[in-house]
Amino acid sequence: MIKMVDLSPLKGTNDHLPEEQVLREKILNVVKEVFQLFAFRPATTPIIERWDVLASKYAGGAEILKETYRLTDQGKRELGLRYDLSVPLARLVGTNPNLGKPFKRYEIGPCFRDGPIKKGRYREFIQCDADTIGVTSMLADAECLALAHHIFSTLGLEVYLEVNNRKLLSGILIAAGVPENLLNTTILSIDKLKKIGIDGVKSELDSKGIPPELSESIFSYFAFQGSYIKILDQLEPKIDNEIGKEGIIELRELYQYLKSFGIADDVKLLYSLARGLEIYTGTVFEAFLKKSDVLDSSLCGGGRYDEIIGNFLGTKETYPAVGISFGLDTIYDALAAHWQQRSTTTDVYLIPVKTLDRIVKLATELRQNNIRTEIDLMSRSLSKNLEYANRQQIPLVIILGKQDLANNCVTLRAMKDGSEEKVPFSQITTKLKKIIKRNDFTSS
Repeated sequence: MIKMVDLSPLKGTNDHLPEEQVLREKILNVVKEVFQLFAFRPATTPIIERWDVLASKYAGGAEILKETYRLTDQGKRELGLRYDLSVPLARLVGTNPNLGKPFKRYEIGPCFRDGPIKKGRYREFIQCDADTIGVTSMLADAECLALAHHIFSTLGLEVYLEVNNRKLLSGILIAAGVPENLLNTTILSIDKLKKIGIDGVKSELDSKGIPPELSESIFSYFAFQGSYIKILDQLEPKIDNEIGKEGIIELRELYQYLKSFGIADDVKLLYSLARGLEIYTGTVFEAFLKKSDVLDSSLCGGGRYDEIIGNFLGTKETYPAVGISFGLDTIYDALAAHWQQRSTTTDVYLIPVKTLDRIVKLATELRQNNIRTEIDLMSRSLSKNLEYANRQQIPLVIILGKQDLANNCVTLRAMKDGSEEKVPFSQITTKLKKIIKRNDFTSS
């Protein structure tokens, strides 16, 4: 008996049929256009990296390595699949020290993690990153947040942004009495406060050897509420160490730029936020839907990582850096609930009725004018062709029969309401350009 092979995709990975991929590519087009609008330039890195690069103590840290795919090639070299685009970027900059500053680059490509799988979290996912290298000013951090706000506004998603500063978080823990050797592990636990609550974090801290009295001291700093500035005003008198004070100064500077960008009202200070990865040295941020009934995962995240590139180089020269990362799959999940699925990006469908030669010439003309055009390739009847165009949700159909050809015109049909009109050959390109709408997130 022949053993049947399970053909379903591996859990946490997906095939994407045209009905899904049309929306995914619309999202990618918007992301790419906004990246370029903010003057980021494209660059790419390999999917596969040396394991010692991914596992470097200057990279993502022990937590992320638990989810990293590790493999050995035929030459017995230890390799791994990239888990994000930040570490490859650091390697790229480190091996190209003559890049001008600021170096603003974006990259869009697949990443891989062998972690918990749920809606918004997958084994394979498309990451869209924009990073600025060589700038210490909080203006670069604020620009990342403005970029995110612009992308989500263009996509029709209402979001809020959460920000913090790792220096402030470290300063709070130092003020609370946490010893230096326990700072990083304590930060990783505090980062989970929003998800598992105070009791959950206390339990985790207890398992790490943090005594109850120290936990109580820590959480006495996390009782402040109010606006972004009000929380800073309450924290500032209680922070007596330099790193914490520096974090507060940077957060205040960031807020002034957010006001200038006009997005301060959509930004919240969540001062337990750390984003897990140990690479972050300052600002950290994430974005969430205002209506979390659709999706409660973050739509993007990022922060400042001023030390990783210099450490890769093994130099004392500083390479200040800040970046933001968008997950295509999570943004898709956020939009898909309100998206009327289409399996085509076609603008117009051409149906020849014994006029194939002329319809091919017309298709060539339309395509040369950037009008996305499909021709009947199956020699179907008129009714079957109209059924096909309707099923594919192609908005416009051109019918060319012998009588139309004799009159030097075509029949243009709007599939939405079935209305038809005769349009001269000389006017059809101009006519189509006026009625085609490309960026149709809300109407498609």
